[in-house]
Amino acid sequence: MTDIPRRDPRTEWILRNRLHPQYDEMVAVNSGPVRGPTGLLRKNPHAVGFIGPNGIKRIDRSAGLTGGAGGLSSRAKGRSAQAEVELPMHRVEQPDFYVAVVVDLAGGRLSSHDKDVLGQAHQLVKAAEGEGAVVAVALGEAREANFDKAGADRMVHLTEVYGQSLTGYCPEHKLAVLEAVESELAPRYWLFPDSVHGGADLGSRLAARLSERPVVHAWQVDADHSVCRGGSQLTDWHRPTARVILLAEECALPIDETRHEAKPIELASIPKVTPRIEDLGQVEVDPSKIALGEAEFILSAGNGVRDWSQFHEVATALGATEGASRVAVDDGNMPRFRQVGATGTWVTARVYVAVGISGAIQHMQGIGRCDKVVAINLDDGCDMIKRADLSVIGNSQGILGELLRLAESRQSGTELESPKATAESTEEDRHVA
Repeated sequence: MTDIPRRDPRTEWILRNRLHPQYDEMVAVNSGPVRGPTGLLRKNPHAVGFIGPNGIKRIDRSAGLTGGAGGLSSRAKGRSAQAEVELPMHRVEQPDFYVAVVVDLAGGRLSSHDKDVLGQAHQLVKAAEGEGAVVAVALGEAREANFDKAGADRMVHLTEVYGQSLTGYCPEHKLAVLEAVESELAPRYWLFPDSVHGGADLGSRLAARLSERPVVHAWQVDADHSVCRGGSQLTDWHRPTARVILLAEECALPIDETRHEAKPIELASIPKVTPRIEDLGQVEVDPSKIALGEAEFILSAGNGVRDWSQFHEVATALGATEGASRVAVDDGNMPRFRQVGATGTWVTARVYVAVGISGAIQHMQGIGRCDKVVAINLDDGCDMIKRADLSVIGNSQGILGELLRLAESRQSGTELESPKATAESTEEDRHVA
């Protein structure tokens, strides 16, 4: 045997490619310095550090970057530790004051905008004297809304008032609930998302009722001073902070290091109102006429789609806006304005279904702000499968056919037969974008 060091070009290539399916495995094994393409020893900066008690990655420079007592230095170990860690509980027993946050709760879920506003509320609490509590006011049905992890110390959650459901458009009843919160809790600040989902409208109504001049589209706020964006997002306006604040997206960092009690508060009484506005329901809109940047439900196709007529039929049956990867657009199967990604349109859909898209880096950047991602693909190791919240492994044509059958049966109200075996994968079907 010789002592001459031998290089493994394939291992070195994988360690340089963070999107490779075996990257985490190789990092765990080769946590020390490795030789780069020029023969020089390189240290992987992503392999150092450990997961702290709050689930945040830390680097202990005093301990030689070994991860402290736990010794968790690899990304694979870090992810498992982060999944198992339980965030510490933040309690406010006797609050001196309250900061109320009225969340949009669009689709029954906390949006990223809602979480940013809750983060801003905690910044105002920390900057004030005394012990304050953040009250989250949620009006309507809530689904998968983790108010405790989002930063709610107290909760006012109502789904109906005097028989009137609060899920639809009923600003008069919602305003009555806010008046009850104002009467019983007297919040020091009222915070709303400045959005089209109801926050801007309801915040303006409350400001008029309280005779306050609200701060609108604010993106930097402290106890004395607020910076608001205006002039088509090109100008900043400075003004004193008011009680009612309508906040822009990314106004503050969301809460991610603590859990909160989200203790419910029962309102003693809610004033009755005689509504002058009647909600007749949503107006049906052709999904194909909705711009990708505004669509909430997108069915996107890649090179793995073989039957394009079936794809369009499924999109129509589900009421989804159609999207596509760059490969599908370049092949002429979809128009250019339907391209999703950094070189196309950045989307913010609540549900994004990727059919036959493996997940190029530009495409992954374009869907970075989507809430839920569903991936249908034959390759269980592709990057889209890793990114997805729900993955379906199989032939896209068979899966779309079964999905179309389920959608048509649900619309017609007929009983479903037992699903047949579909999604049989063959080598000739293994084409992904």
